[in-house]
Amino acid sequence: MTATRTESAAPRLRADALRNRERIIAAARETMVEFGAEVPLDEIARRAGVGNATLYRHFADRRELIHHVTLSVMARTTDRAESALVEESDAFQALRRFVHDAVEERIGALCPLLSDSVDLSHPDLLAARERLESAIEAVMRAARDSGQLRTDIAVGDLMVALTQLTRPLPGSGCIDFDKFVHRHLQLFLDGLMAPARSELPGSAATLDDLRKRQ
Repeated sequence: MTATRTESAAPRLRADALRNRERIIAAARETMVEFGAEVPLDEIARRAGVGNATLYRHFADRRELIHHVTLSVMARTTDRAESALVEESDAFQALRRFVHDAVEERIGALCPLLSDSVDLSHPDLLAARERLESAIEAVMRAARDSGQLRTDIAVGDLMVALTQLTRPLPGSGCIDFDKFVHRHLQLFLDGLMAPARSELPGSAATLDDLRKRQ
């Protein structure tokens, strides 16, 4: 099995090569959502508008490509959380914005596809995960400190709900899925507002809790 190259070890790319690399990652993300993680690599290359040789120049095999798709999704999701917190004056509106924006990364569809294909202990993934967790925690903390977010939930609760609510139904092909997702996310977000109208069973779930259960 070819070892996944780290971000720090990758050589600096020319602008055109970098654009091709980004197009391949974007195409891989889209096709894996539609067809699964085993989608043919030549279909990914076709969707990206590059030749197979170009794809293999950037990614030695499917495992390396999936590794970088995972990093891309995590980085883009983190960017959305950080932007929402900085740009929204209302703390709960920042949380609403992040949750709805995160749908665009299709994390619900990607998580089960990628979970068996990546090395979760890889340094790049650990660093990306730490940044993502910190960004989401900051958004939730601001909403909680403002008195608008109920106090009996944690990051794990948010991510479980977000993953489940954004996972497309089998056979749906993701067609027109967003119009249902955003409605259901809005209902979920309303349930997060303080004061809480019911007592939740169990205890708040952290991301560490989720990892232990896995």
